[in-house]
Amino acid sequence: MVKGLLALLLFAFGLTLSESKSSILQPHAADSFNVSYIQLKNAGTCSYTLVVSTSCSSPRYTRDQISIAFGDAYGNQIYAPRLDDPSSKTFERCSSDTFQINGPCAYQICYVYAYRTGLDGWRPETVKIYGHNTRAVTFYYNTFIPADTWYGFNLCNASSSSHQLSSHLIWIICMVLGFVLSFGL
Repeated sequence: MVKGLLALLLFAFGLTLSESKSSILQPHAADSFNVSYIQLKNAGTCSYTLVVSTSCSSPRYTRDQISIAFGDAYGNQIYAPRLDDPSSKTFERCSSDTFQINGPCAYQICYVYAYRTGLDGWRPETVKIYGHNTRAVTFYYNTFIPADTWYGFNLCNASSSSHQLSSHLIWIICMVLGFVLSFGL
């Protein structure tokens, strides 16, 4: 009986942990993000490579206008307007496109937002960013980008999210251990 209850609690613990992690890593609309705030104080001093993979669930091709903005936790922001080019078959279903972008030098890239204008729709699978003196980072979208909205990830404060997750995890472990010890296992 106690072993079955312990197994149930461990299952609930695993489920809670996976839900907490997945909610942190979901793309979202950035209502307060405004590309006009981007400061180009050292414009053109560093080069970045973006590899954008379009999902096989995306429309066959898109004529939509697609822009991307990304940066670090210190306010260094890079903006790439109009990555789309329908004549070159950019952002076709089940494809990857590579872009070279110049912009201000940044530390570790921790956020990316995509902006789409048009009627066709577009579903990126991943956006991978390589930069000078930074680790490559991959953002997993796998969802349609809403029209006329900056949509993506901001993991710049992920350490506080990780801390909240760790506190939550410790609390659950203590509860499970307390329960198990109260039954004399």
